[in-house]
Amino acid sequence: MEFLRHLVLLIHLIGFAVLFGAWVVELFNGKRGITRVMHWGLAIAGVAGLVLAAPWGIEYDLNYVKIGTKLVILLAIGALLGIGAGRQRRNGSVPPAIFWLIGVLTLANAAIAVLWR
Repeated sequence: MEFLRHLVLLIHLIGFAVLFGAWVVELFNGKRGITRVMHWGLAIAGVAGLVLAAPWGIEYDLNYVKIGTKLVILLAIGALLGIGAGRQRRNGSVPPAIFWLIGVLTLANAAIAVLWR
C-alpha cells in the first residue's frame, strides 16, 4: 500500500512539473500564453492530489489544513487558467498579471507541499 501511495505522489508531482514547465516555456519563448499542456498538468495534479488526500494505508494523521490550503490554491490556478484562456481567445493575449499569478501560485503550491510539515 505504501508503494501505491508513493506512486500517486509521483504522479501528483509530475502534474505540477508539467504545469510549471509549460508556464516556464511560455515565459522564455516570449509568448506568455495559456496552453492546453497547462490545463492537463493542473488536471493531473488535482486528481492525484485528491487521491492523496484520502486516508488510505497510512499510520499517521493527515494535515487537513495543508490539504485545504493546497486545494484553494489549486482552484485559484484553475480559475486563472480559465480566465486567461478566455481572454487569450478573445484578445489574442493573456494579461500579464494573470500569467504571472499562475506561475507564482504553482510554485507556491509546490513549496507548500515540500516545506510545510
